[in-house]
Amino acid sequence: MNDLTHPNLAAIYPSPNERVIAKVRPALDVHSRKFIALSPFCVIASAGKDGSVDASPRGGHPGFVHIDSDDRLLMPDRPGNNRLDSLRNVSEGSGLVQLIFFVPGLNETLRVSGMAALSTEPALLARLKEFGKPPRSVLVIGVQEVYFHCGKAIMRSKLWSQEAQVARSAMPSISEIIHDQTRLGTPEPQHVTDARWREQL
Repeated sequence: MNDLTHPNLAAIYPSPNERVIAKVRPALDVHSRKFIALSPFCVIASAGKDGSVDASPRGGHPGFVHIDSDDRLLMPDRPGNNRLDSLRNVSEGSGLVQLIFFVPGLNETLRVSGMAALSTEPALLARLKEFGKPPRSVLVIGVQEVYFHCGKAIMRSKLWSQEAQVARSAMPSISEIIHDQTRLGTPEPQHVTDARWREQL
């Protein structure tokens, strides 16, 4: 890797057109609000105080990330693996996060950047109850930048196309994979893991 030189990006890529620059908004608008309300899934990226970066999936019912105002989002934290990478990055790092929202069937995605803080305020937790229980904490995100990505990445990947779907049998169960990697725990078939996860949503 040390023999790589920094390319002259300006010589490789043309400048973005005026619309690509102008589409960046400082807050949510009617279109981004609707997209978030339709979205059951997003990826959140955050940076730690040591410069490490984490990107984690988040999901729930459509609109699980609540719009509190045009410049504030509320993301409930649901049960996961308890590594808490994103939450530690927010509480100990810069607090800067980026979200990319997906809507099944739509090729476009939505990016939201902002500063996040962690809250365990009881009234806020009760307000964001889902799957029959409140979250353990909530990320309160102050929106700073919003823009839509074009659909080319989703189109190239055929992510929503039925013929592109991969059979679960193409991979070992997640339990078998982790057992192979760690030799910890007891490997179990995927349907057993899925059943347990459904009880923990």
